Amino acid sequence: MSAACGCDHESPAAVDEDLEESEQPWWKDRGVMVPVFSGVAFLTGLVLEWSGAEIPALVLFWVGLLLGASTFTPGAIRKLFKGKLGIGLLMTISAVGAVILGYVEEAAALAFLYSIAEALEDKAMDRARGGLRALLKLVPETATVQRNGASFEVAAKDLVVGQVMLVRPGERIATDGIVRVGRSSLDTSAITGESIPVEVEPGDAVSAGAINSAGALEVETTAAGTDNSLTTIVELVEQAQAEKGERARLADRIARPLVPGVLILAALVAIIGSLLGDPEVWITRALVVLVAASPCALAISVPLTVVAAIGAASKFGVIIKSGAVFERFGTIRHVAVDKTGTLTRNEPAVTAVLTTDGVTEVQALAWAAALEQHSTHPLAAAITGAAPGVPAAAGVSEQAGHGIEGTVGGARITVGSPRWLDAGALGDRVAGLEEQGMTVVIVHRDGAPVAAIGVRDELRPEVPEVVRTLAGQGVGLTMLTGDNVRTARALAAQAAIGDVRAELRPEDKSAAIGELSKAGPVAMIGDGINDAPALAAADIGIAMGATGSDAAIESADVAFTGHDLRLIPRAFDHARRGRRIINQNIILSLLIITALLPLALFGILGLAAVVLVHEIAEVIVILNGLRAARTHAPRLES
Repeated sequence: MSAACGCDHESPAAVDEDLEESEQPWWKDRGVMVPVFSGVAFLTGLVLEWSGAEIPALVLFWVGLLLGASTFTPGAIRKLFKGKLGIGLLMTISAVGAVILGYVEEAAALAFLYSIAEALEDKAMDRARGGLRALLKLVPETATVQRNGASFEVAAKDLVVGQVMLVRPGERIATDGIVRVGRSSLDTSAITGESIPVEVEPGDAVSAGAINSAGALEVETTAAGTDNSLTTIVELVEQAQAEKGERARLADRIARPLVPGVLILAALVAIIGSLLGDPEVWITRALVVLVAASPCALAISVPLTVVAAIGAASKFGVIIKSGAVFERFGTIRHVAVDKTGTLTRNEPAVTAVLTTDGVTEVQALAWAAALEQHSTHPLAAAITGAAPGVPAAAGVSEQAGHGIEGTVGGARITVGSPRWLDAGALGDRVAGLEEQGMTVVIVHRDGAPVAAIGVRDELRPEVPEVVRTLAGQGVGLTMLTGDNVRTARALAAQAAIGDVRAELRPEDKSAAIGELSKAGPVAMIGDGINDAPALAAADIGIAMGATGSDAAIESADVAFTGHDLRLIPRAFDHARRGRRIINQNIILSLLIITALLPLALFGILGLAAVVLVHEIAEVIVILNGLRAARTHAPRLES
């Protein structure tokens, strides 16, 4: 059950057990079926009561009461012993008061309505689990270690600082280290989210989980197998989730002063009234005061509103994991967003081709593609895809970390990095492409530079529109990325994002969220494993769920089933509207309590009248809460 029912919060250590529980169908879920049976008993009791069978009806009312109360009363009592007061405690006290006054039917109705509302909310939660375990699977089980000229395998967890690992092409790096021998390109997309590979050479640092794409590397370990960058990410996520788990629900925050206040008032009524008048009258009146102060409408309408809103959000591709998340969602005023795969397509594409005199763009792309079709480098796919036709190449050979060469149409063609191949007369223009955030490859024909091809992961087309819409909603935006400053600033300029923070490690992103949070509630949007700590640390973590990593989805509070960023302003608009409805119901519920208390205190209203007012209020707030199920798309800025 959620925090509102008085149960303890779930810890990250309980993930394995909860995974099995969350996968079972609702009819096998005790948390759902107990309230359902409570309702069946209560409704059957009503039917029997109307037919004149009062004793069987009373028995069924007791069954419904005990079943419904069993879902929230034990947790409320446990929290009470820990010094924590929640809405579940007030509901328990109200039910007990109604029973003492002989209104078992009303107590059963209260217990059923509250338990089913809480069960519906819990069932609406998306318990995505297992992402942290998936993250750790990025580390291979074994690593090849070199010692005294010999190579042998060891368990990755047994690696210690100072060993030399041999990392062959296609293998993952088992722990953090520094390249000592060899050149290659590393696929770090699973770790950093960056689609462009990283070229490494002796002296460069490498991270656990990265895939060696080309030549063999000898890497000196700088971290133990059980204490590297990936395990740090897991620890950051677990720590942030534990801290976030302590945040109380809105209803519980209201209950903290309400519970002791009502108890003290009822006690004063009973004690002072008994001293000045008939004890039986004033003790009964004190119990009526307890029932009058019961936040029935609040306890039922808030979860129901949340369920309606969460269900409506899922219909347009936004999965919200809990009611507490939805309540916070509407308070967000700043968004931090990852670049690669979130703002960009995560599909490198050719965006510019420079050529020397006498060479066309079509020729340049064809020559480069003829060689790149033999390479597994991510940029190779972009170049091959951009070429209108791919001629045959002979004698193709690839030099790890540099480039590839071969014979095409009788000419020797070489394609590689500007750090390996001279750009010649294209040098200044190549620098311009790099300033625009492109990764550039140079094409040589028979030893002479003839072309330069710029590749970049382009912005999604809707990004500028979304940025303008968020600004219109009063939501600020910050780009966080592990990519280089030049590329980040170039893409941020296209998107009209003013606050850009680049070359960030996972822990840096988490720290940036902490800094932004000082000014108000912050949401983080990302899809990579490197985003997991920041997603967990933010007030609201939003994972791009279609192709996002399991770790990102696990760490987030909200998941988008697609990658259309126009979901962001729509989700904020929906959450704010839902929060307004919740606030309306809270205000109405508190006004009812405020009005009923003096009427009950001075004996103007008896228990039957108080219960009737509560039931009418419940109908009103439930109907109001159901409005949260309606959705509409906000007007996007043109």
